[in-house]
Amino acid sequence: MLHETAFSNLPLGAIKPAGWLKDQLEIQANGLTGHLEEQWKDVGADNGWLGGQGESWERGPYYVDGLLPLAYLLEDESLIAKSNRWVEWSLASQQENGMFGPARITSVNQDIDKEQDWWHYMIMLKVMMQHEEATGDERIIPFLTKFFAYVHSVIKEQPLRGWAQTRGAEMLLCIVWLYKRTSLSFLLELADIVAGQTTDWSDIFHDFPFWRKVEEWDWTTHVVNVAMGIKTPGVLFELNGNVKERESVLRGIDSLMNYHGQAHGMFSGDEWLSGTHPSQGVELCAVVEYMFSMEQLTRIFGDGRFGDILEKVAFNALPAAISPDWTSHQYDQQVNQMVCNVAPRPWSNGPDANLFGLEPNFGCCTANMHQGWPKLTSHLWMKDREEGLAAVSYAPCTVRTTVGQGVAVVVEVRGEYPFKDRVQIKLSLERPESFPLSLRIPAWCDHPVITLNGHKLEFQVTSGYARLVQNWQSGDRLDIHLPMEVRTSSRSMYAASIERGPLVYVLPVKENWQMIQQRDMFHDWEIYPASPWKYGLIADTSFEVLEQDMARQPFLASESPIRVKAQGQLIRDWKMEGNNAGTPPLHPNTDGQPITELELVPYGSARLRIGEFPLIGKRKK
Repeated sequence: MLHETAFSNLPLGAIKPAGWLKDQLEIQANGLTGHLEEQWKDVGADNGWLGGQGESWERGPYYVDGLLPLAYLLEDESLIAKSNRWVEWSLASQQENGMFGPARITSVNQDIDKEQDWWHYMIMLKVMMQHEEATGDERIIPFLTKFFAYVHSVIKEQPLRGWAQTRGAEMLLCIVWLYKRTSLSFLLELADIVAGQTTDWSDIFHDFPFWRKVEEWDWTTHVVNVAMGIKTPGVLFELNGNVKERESVLRGIDSLMNYHGQAHGMFSGDEWLSGTHPSQGVELCAVVEYMFSMEQLTRIFGDGRFGDILEKVAFNALPAAISPDWTSHQYDQQVNQMVCNVAPRPWSNGPDANLFGLEPNFGCCTANMHQGWPKLTSHLWMKDREEGLAAVSYAPCTVRTTVGQGVAVVVEVRGEYPFKDRVQIKLSLERPESFPLSLRIPAWCDHPVITLNGHKLEFQVTSGYARLVQNWQSGDRLDIHLPMEVRTSSRSMYAASIERGPLVYVLPVKENWQMIQQRDMFHDWEIYPASPWKYGLIADTSFEVLEQDMARQPFLASESPIRVKAQGQLIRDWKMEGNNAGTPPLHPNTDGQPITELELVPYGSARLRIGEFPLIGKRKK
C-alpha cells in the first residue's frame, strides 16, 4: 500500500494562468516553445518520436513535456495539435508486448547504451500522464498498463543504467500515478524493483559528501541529476513511509546550499556541482528540474519550505536564463554576470555556454527549458487530505475544482505577487461548504495579515501554512498581505545579496547585444557591458522601494514594476578572472570614488548584473 501524501495534484487544466503569469506563457508560446519544431531539426519532423530517422532519445520527449502543458493551459488549438502529433505517434507505436517508441536510439550523446536505455521513456511517461489529465483520453491507462507489464517482465535482465539509474524516480512517479488509478498489485512490485535499481539518493543527501567544487565526472554530482535526485527520497517515502526520507531531503537541501548555494536559490553546476563562487554557472536544465522536484516534494510532504524554494528559483533563476522575448536562452547563468561571450571559463562546459542563443553549449536545455512556467502554473494549488485546498504560490491564476462533499468551486487569485506584497482571493461556490483552506506563509514574511470580507483573521502557521477551516460562502474574499522587507544575506567573502520577498535584487549592467549567428527566427547573441559593473554596497546603506505599473514583460530591467535604491561605490581593484567577474574583494579599494545611488532590479530581469556585492565599510552585526 502507498503511504498517504500531504497533498495531491490537481489535474492539468484545473489551474489556468492569469495576469502577468498568463503573459509569460503567451510570450513563451510566441517564442521558442511555439516555434521550435519549425526552427530546430532535433525536434522537427524527422525526430524519431514522430517516426523519422533523426534524434530519437531525450530531446523530443523533453520538448513535449513542456509544450503539452503550455498548450492546454493557454487552450491554444495550434499548440494542442502540435503536441498531439507526438502523443498519437507514441500510442500507435506500441507493440504487442507493450513496448513503444522509436525502434533505435539516435543521439549526439555518447554516454548512453544505444542498444537499450530506459531514460527517454520516463520523460514520455510524464507527457502521457499530463495528456490523460488534460483530455481524459481513455487509451492512456491501458497503454501505460501494458507498457509497465512489459517493463516488469524484463527490468531484472535489462536494469536501469546510466542516466536512467540516477533518474529512476521519474519512472516511479508514473508507476505510482497509474497504481492510484488501477490498484494493480504488480505495479507496487515493479516500483520496489525500480527503487532498488535507482541511485541511493537518500544516503547521498543524508550524509552529503561533496563539499568542494567537483573537477571530474560523476553521475551523482551532475547538476541536473542532483536537481532531479533531490525528490527521490520523497518519492520513496510515498512507497515506504520511512520518515528518514524527509530528513534526507532536508539535509540534502541544506548541504547543497551550504557548499554550492547561489543567491538565486539554486546550487551551482556548470556541469557538475561547482561551489559557491558567484561566477560559477548554473545549468538551465537544472533550474526547471529543481522546480519540478520542489513541486513534487510539496505534494508529498506539504512543507511550506519547498514552496519557498520553488518561488525563489522560479521568479529569479528561470527568467534570468531566457531572453525577455523568449527567442534565446543560456545554458549556464551566473549570479555575477558582467559579460556573455564566447570565451573559456573555469567550467567543464564549452566557451559558448553563457551565450544567449538557440543551442548554446549543448541542446538539452533547448529541449527541456519549456516545462518551467507551465508546470509551475499547474502546481500553484493542490488538494489536501480532507478535500480542502492548499495555496502553494500566489502567482495570479484561476482554479476550478471541487471541495468538501464534491462542491464545485472557482478560486480567483489576483494581484502582482511576487513583485508586490498583496494578494486577493475570491471564492465562488455552487453552495456553501465547510472545508480547509491552507495558505502558504513564506518563511521570509514576519508579519502576515489575512482578512476575510474585511475582517482580520487570527491564525497559526504550521509547516509554513495558515490553515483556515470554516463554512465558506460564494463571494467570500480573502485579502493576504505579505509584507516584504529588504534584507541582505551574507555570502562567501562577506559579499552581500539583497532580497525582498522571494525576489533577489541586482545591479543591472547596461546591455549591448551583438548577434554572432543569424537564423530565420532564433539567433545567437553575445552581450557586452555598456555601463560600469564594479560596484560594492555601502554596509550601512538604507533601502528605498519604488513601485510602478506592471508591464507585459516584468522580467525586463527597463520595465521592472519594482526597484530598490541603495548606496554603493565603484571598486578599483575588483578584477576579472577567467573572463568572469572575479572573487568579490574582501577589502575593496574605493579611494577617490564618490558614493553613488544604485537602482536595483529583480534578478530575473537583468541579463547582465551584479548580484553578490562586496561590502564597503563596517559590516553590520
